Amino acid sequence: MKATIWHNPKCGTSRKTLAILEETPGVELEVIEYLKAPPRREKLAALYKAAGITPRDGLRAKQEEAAPLLDADDDSILDAMVANPILIERPLVETEKGVRLCRPQEKVREIL
Repeated sequence: MKATIWHNPKCGTSRKTLAILEETPGVELEVIEYLKAPPRREKLAALYKAAGITPRDGLRAKQEEAAPLLDADDDSILDAMVANPILIERPLVETEKGVRLCRPQEKVREIL
């Protein structure tokens, strides 16, 4: 099974999710450090749709830069995430079984 994780190595939850993926037999892993290589707007929108969440659900609201977006529409949030990927809540994991925003990290098991 192929798995792609949009990862931030400075994030504990992201590191724990990555460890679960690495420890799972048969997983062909692709790690994308999304702060260095952010997803395109279309990809990010598709990930959220596949996960059954909205861009607002995927917004890292703890970030100071997110404050002006709390009342914004989904298109504006996506645009802001593409321009400033630190606003993307992590980690996002995609497999052939679906996509999950893995908070907590155990959610990754739903798609393995």
